[in-house]
Amino acid sequence: MATPLPRRPEADGASPRVVPAASGTADYAVPASLRGIGAQAAGVLGLLTGVWVALSPWFITLQYQGGNATAVDLICGLAAAAAGAFALASPRGFSGLQLGSLLLGIWLIISPPILDHKHPIAHAMYWSNSFPGGALIALAAAGLGFAALRRTAR
Repeated sequence: MATPLPRRPEADGASPRVVPAASGTADYAVPASLRGIGAQAAGVLGLLTGVWVALSPWFITLQYQGGNATAVDLICGLAAAAAGAFALASPRGFSGLQLGSLLLGIWLIISPPILDHKHPIAHAMYWSNSFPGGALIALAAAGLGFAALRRTAR
């Protein structure tokens, strides 16, 4: 399919140049700097971490009785995946979403001991939540760092 190329006459009488027509569909720019690529990589890894946390209750036994752990992991995982997806959708990223990912990472680390008071938690939940929680904290800190670098570079 051919794209229409309108001809624009030159002001000095020279031969006209061919100028591509603007499509107007792309508001999202591909990051040109290493900081932009790093921010997007942090968003992708945050998205994947959130998906793992949301799906882990169906692969790992988290709690011997009750469904508290499954609900916590599902909600936190979907929220972390949404934060990563929204950070990818924005050309500049969202610092507030990175802060939310940081808080979700902290909650994932401290939630197993809190949930253990009501129903016994399996040891797998401690490991299944601690590693992704630490990853979310590290990725959120990296994302906030990239956002701060982008602000100072302007």
